[in-house]
Amino acid sequence: MRFTLVHVHAASLACVAVLMMTAAPPRALAEQSDAALQAAVHNPQRSAKAVARDPLRHPVEELSFFGLRPDASVIEIWPGGGYWTEILAPYLAASGTYTVALPVDAGDEHQAASFQKKFVGKPGYVGVHLATLDKGRDELAPASADLIMTFRNVHNWMADGYADEMFADFYRALKPGGILGVEEHRGLDTVAQDPKAESGYVRQDYTIALAKKAGFELVGSSEIDANPKDTKIWPKGVWTLPPSFALGATDHAKYAAVGEADNFVLKFRKPSH
Repeated sequence: MRFTLVHVHAASLACVAVLMMTAAPPRALAEQSDAALQAAVHNPQRSAKAVARDPLRHPVEELSFFGLRPDASVIEIWPGGGYWTEILAPYLAASGTYTVALPVDAGDEHQAASFQKKFVGKPGYVGVHLATLDKGRDELAPASADLIMTFRNVHNWMADGYADEMFADFYRALKPGGILGVEEHRGLDTVAQDPKAESGYVRQDYTIALAKKAGFELVGSSEIDANPKDTKIWPKGVWTLPPSFALGATDHAKYAAVGEADNFVLKFRKPSH
């Protein structure tokens, strides 16, 4: 089932930047696209909680690395609390398409309910489409997306044994030449990968192998979200660290000083042929 969020007010500042792009040379297009992205990131409608995480999540750098364009057809897989939605919705409102794929299985459905409560029908979220993507459920139209992105979700699919299925779904939904961007908690490469990823950490080479098995080719990696303070050995796995703080007040200052997990960022392409 799909929904469209409707907003009757004027488009965000990102729209102005996009409209200025008509007939501009390539370099000017890139500069104006950057300006539109900066405007979306600095949109005052974003929550203070999300903005506080920007120095750790590097939204401009990461989205630029994935090749985000304001006219792209974009799908975000399992958006969690909507950190990226607050940026992508206004950025893509004028000339792009933004679809959010939500889970439906028991145990994950609370994520979908929370997301819809926060965004559906709320001012400022123009043309955001909702779709279902979960084990055995794929509502994404084949060859419909220029860019698919997923942030810190691979371990969830591994835990339930259908990571291969999800990557295959991404491959089907992308246009030939389309890009898949993946961010995940980086596991130790000196330790065999737990197939269930119970700690929340996934080896980078394991993720690359999952994508290649689905047919993708790796075209780049980035260390923008690396954190050398993260030893990956914590009492409650990655959730020991912020923003989860699974141990509550216990050693809170210690884990706050470590910061968010060490994350890898990978860019894959669906072959053009």
